[in-house]
Amino acid sequence: MNSNQSDMITWGMIIRKLPSIARALPRVLKGMKAANVEKPDQACGLGWTFEQATQRNPDGAALLYGNQRLTYTQVNQWANRITHYLQQQGLGKGDVVAIFIENRPELLVAVLAVAKLGGICAMLNTAQTQGVLAHSLNLVKPAAIVVGGELVAAYSAVRPQLAIDAQRTWFVADQQTFVDPGEAPEGYINLISASADSPSSNPPSTQQIYLDDPCFYIYTSGTTGLPKAGIFKHGRWMRTSASFGTIALNMQPEDVVYCTLPLYHATGLCVCWGSAIVGASGFAIRRKFSASRFWDDVRQFNATTLGYVGELCRYLIDQPPSARDRDNPVLKMIGNGLRPGVWAEFKQRFGVGHICELYAASDGNIGFTNVLNFNNTIGFSLASWALVEYAHDTGEPIRNSAGFMQKVAKGGQGLLLAKIDDKAPLDGYTEPEKNRKVTLCDVFEKGDRYFNTGDLLRDIGFGHAQFVDRLGDTYRWKGENVSTTEVENIFLQHPHIAEAVAYGVQVHNTNGRAGMAAITPAESLATLDFRDLLQFAREQMPAYAVPLFLRVKVKMETTGTFKYQKTRLKEEAFDPAKTGDDPIYAWLPGSDTYVQVTEQTVLDIQSGKFRY
Repeated sequence: MNSNQSDMITWGMIIRKLPSIARALPRVLKGMKAANVEKPDQACGLGWTFEQATQRNPDGAALLYGNQRLTYTQVNQWANRITHYLQQQGLGKGDVVAIFIENRPELLVAVLAVAKLGGICAMLNTAQTQGVLAHSLNLVKPAAIVVGGELVAAYSAVRPQLAIDAQRTWFVADQQTFVDPGEAPEGYINLISASADSPSSNPPSTQQIYLDDPCFYIYTSGTTGLPKAGIFKHGRWMRTSASFGTIALNMQPEDVVYCTLPLYHATGLCVCWGSAIVGASGFAIRRKFSASRFWDDVRQFNATTLGYVGELCRYLIDQPPSARDRDNPVLKMIGNGLRPGVWAEFKQRFGVGHICELYAASDGNIGFTNVLNFNNTIGFSLASWALVEYAHDTGEPIRNSAGFMQKVAKGGQGLLLAKIDDKAPLDGYTEPEKNRKVTLCDVFEKGDRYFNTGDLLRDIGFGHAQFVDRLGDTYRWKGENVSTTEVENIFLQHPHIAEAVAYGVQVHNTNGRAGMAAITPAESLATLDFRDLLQFAREQMPAYAVPLFLRVKVKMETTGTFKYQKTRLKEEAFDPAKTGDDPIYAWLPGSDTYVQVTEQTVLDIQSGKFRY
């Protein structure tokens, strides 16, 4: 999110917000009390919060999907039956259950059931296939898995590489009705049928889950090229749901959150669903985002609240204007990545009063929220944080002669560090080595510890910040973090590629960075079949990770320490006028091959002729 000096928050702006601040104080205090679970033996977490919501709003809508409406009582009892069944099968607290289902109620009910058990849900990215999927599963050693009918083929392809017992491989049919559980394929057990006769009462295990117990493994891109599993504990669930649902959104039983974001991500699963649960509100979901159907769904579900990422908002803005644009019940929205150029236009066109832009990392210990409804800011954080100077070539924080790090001046941009303490613990990753890499010690004084977010922020005054950019070997495209090393490793499996360097480049009027790869042929340019190359990439990578641009280089330039010169590659991007003799190829929307880029192609892309 780019910004300038005019975005600084002033005393005048704060004074104008005083009535809003006064109205927000009661819910801020209520949210802080709910979020700060201090007793290590106090029952808390996802299952406990859902049971509280069921008591508060038993007949209110909990899940809405298509024409289906499930009340809090129905969802709670459904999850309870599955929990009791899983216990009968020998699963218990601390066991890992992989969840591999696309956005639909069965995913959330399965997650809730495992949470009540005290198990840990490994939230698999439904776009993963082949080696990446096998890695994600083997990384967390699941005791069981629940597979949606729509993903049986993807799972079956990697099943021989796994050690999950067939008696704990459960199937959930892909269907539009919850009456008929469907029939499981050979080698799978139908979870809905098997658990149908189990008790529907709340299991005692829900009361034995505490703040330090893990709830989810949520995958993030790894610098080694393969996903890392971040630990998300029940105590953090309490902080997240209360911070966003109570403090930021003031969710109530009459509210409905509409979410088309993938539920294997923390934004959809924890921020959006968590906000709905803490308010005993409705949660409406859709399998896949549809720009043309979006507002019809909003009206159908009577949604008061939207979950978003910046790209989703841009797609909605790109839709032809309609007389019904403001004919919707939406009052507020929560998400991240909304560009300043879209912010004001979105609020005006669709009549949305409050944009709760947030910043949070599923593997971190800090979150920012735009509680006071300023424009173009991620808001403020109750946790302790600092922006420090960093080395532009490596992205590493800089220490002074005394060995400590230096904070940037107000208005400047710097690397975000979040203090690790009892109020903001770091749940971290399943691999201890990953935790050591992101933990900084003796930052401002001896003995302190900070989480290195790897992100650039700008302090705009009064505790508020703006997101600037993401450092390191990942970039964000279509709402997903893409590991450059993962892309490189897959390309290097192609027999006609000798070297590959992946990076993100900016495309006009899009959010994040589009994928680009510089490749060196194993023999010559003539040996590269670009249709075959694209097909290979699409088969081996999630759709969002497939590079849109290729640069063919005879020889890769490296630094004195044998590192690829990514900074220059990013700057030159896909403009043939800057890349010299290196031909550039693009995968244009609607095509099935990479085509060579000309100056006219660049003009067409940047003018918006092609829609990404």
